[in-house]
Amino acid sequence: MEDLAYKLVKVTEAAALAAYKLAGLGNEKKADQVAVDAMRTVLNSMEINGTIVIGEGERDEAPMLYIGEKVGTGSGPEIDIAVDPLEGTTICAHYKQGAMSVLAATKKGNFLHAPDVYMEKIAVGKNLPEGVVSLKNRIEKNLDNLAKAKGCKASDLIVTVLKRERHDELIAKIRKLGAKVKLIDDGDVAAIVSLINGNHDMYIGTGGAPEGVLAAAALSSIGGQIEGRLIFDTDQLKERAKNLNITDPEKIYTVKDMARSESVFIATGVTNGEFVDGVKFGQDICLTNSLIILPGKVIKIQTKSIS
Repeated sequence: MEDLAYKLVKVTEAAALAAYKLAGLGNEKKADQVAVDAMRTVLNSMEINGTIVIGEGERDEAPMLYIGEKVGTGSGPEIDIAVDPLEGTTICAHYKQGAMSVLAATKKGNFLHAPDVYMEKIAVGKNLPEGVVSLKNRIEKNLDNLAKAKGCKASDLIVTVLKRERHDELIAKIRKLGAKVKLIDDGDVAAIVSLINGNHDMYIGTGGAPEGVLAAAALSSIGGQIEGRLIFDTDQLKERAKNLNITDPEKIYTVKDMARSESVFIATGVTNGEFVDGVKFGQDICLTNSLIILPGKVIKIQTKSIS
């Protein structure tokens, strides 16, 4: 898997470089499109028999590497691939911190085939008791359990939440309980995966289901925890759940349900973030910064190329 990871980093590097050229220009869809095109081109040049099982764009009609798309030359290892060619399209368009290109891969059949719907999520980092937080619990219990496990007070905890109107009540509760709330505009994959750095203590809230599986691929390798519940809250979505053979729409998926076996997670920065640095251009030189997360390993890679 490690050899494959070093080859796949070329995929996220290409997408990040393409997106960076449109950073700050205000065109989200164009930035996403060039990232998708660059990612697809490099994937199709590789000696893999790959299938996209987590794609992007279905929900917001963005350009996408679609679910079920075959990539690679058709020879080589048979792998399932989860992608977000430009995680944080708005971040990139406005040149804010934390845009990146993301990919995860595993042997065939090991990722949850999450539809492009919303997912309620809760996640924590490594070295914590299994089940220390859960979607089954009220926020009060989760904060209390986490504080006890970390040997601190609830007021010492930092909880990351996407800044959305749907989270207003949750944010108010967390603050009332004394914990600090770190609000992010976009980019919940980066927010969840950065739990491994210890910059915050918990992620909670509703975001995209595909992003949940991507984050699970990273957390599963380093002993982090995530739970997710798919949201089917309209008649149309309930019908869709039936069509996808999802018999229990209230099911809570654990990290082991989302990434069932050994996987690799790769992220290349587009703009600077606390998780990975962005693209940098100098005199005729371009630098990209990437992270590879494998079971028990986090590898930093910086690649120089002629600009």
